[in-house]
Amino acid sequence: MPASPQKQFTMLPCHLPGVEAVRAQSRHSFGRHMHEQFGIGVVVQGAQKSLSGVGMVEAMAGDTITVNPGEIHDGTPIGDSGRCWQMLYVEPALIASLMDDITEGKTARAEFFLPVMRDKRISQAVQTLFATMTSPQGTHASAEEQMLMLFANVMQPASLLSQGVQGVPSAIQRARSRIDDDPTAILSLQDLAQQSGLSRFQLLRAFAKATGMTPHAYILQRRLHHARRLIAAGMPLVQVAVDSGFADQSHLTRLFVRNFGISPGVYSSRS
Repeated sequence: MPASPQKQFTMLPCHLPGVEAVRAQSRHSFGRHMHEQFGIGVVVQGAQKSLSGVGMVEAMAGDTITVNPGEIHDGTPIGDSGRCWQMLYVEPALIASLMDDITEGKTARAEFFLPVMRDKRISQAVQTLFATMTSPQGTHASAEEQMLMLFANVMQPASLLSQGVQGVPSAIQRARSRIDDDPTAILSLQDLAQQSGLSRFQLLRAFAKATGMTPHAYILQRRLHHARRLIAAGMPLVQVAVDSGFADQSHLTRLFVRNFGISPGVYSSRS
């Protein structure tokens, strides 16, 4: 039987290392989550509303959508028919290399400055890049050229933006750094509160306000990204679950699908 159109995700091989391509069709509403990569894509059909670094936004068919690493976002379809989109996820190291060229060595740090863009030229450039990146007829050279031209138009140096860790209380930064340093560690709310010099309730409230997530939700996000890296390195899924701090493989699979739209098994065989 054909796959249900209600939630269908396909990963496609790319010509450039450090880039992942996803084509999706879904009616699913995604909870708050984040990615470690930069993401840029186009809504092909339907529409959605989502949280972003600048608040709630809506994207319609033909709009370009972006997300920066660590940016808390979600996604809910507008209407009953769901939406289709295609995304390219790019590793920060590759973006840094491109931006170093684009700015002639002035900076390698940059971010997307708009979560939704309604410029048809940009939308067409993103779709062209997606096709070049995933088509058997595409080449490494053509994909690289198109990426340079596209990102020169849609990114700004990070120093010009107010997003990121600026404005986050130092106590919350300490708690977040503790999680980032070892997301697989067993950390209680009390542990993080003591690290931050706050009560448990103060930490919970301030952490959610600063990051958009509770400490527990943030830990799970970091564990999922740790698991993704281990899977990409070829580690068996049973061991990935253990090394990433999940109760078992089924726990990893359930959260992985909820976050990325595909199972760990599909992700491990994507190439």
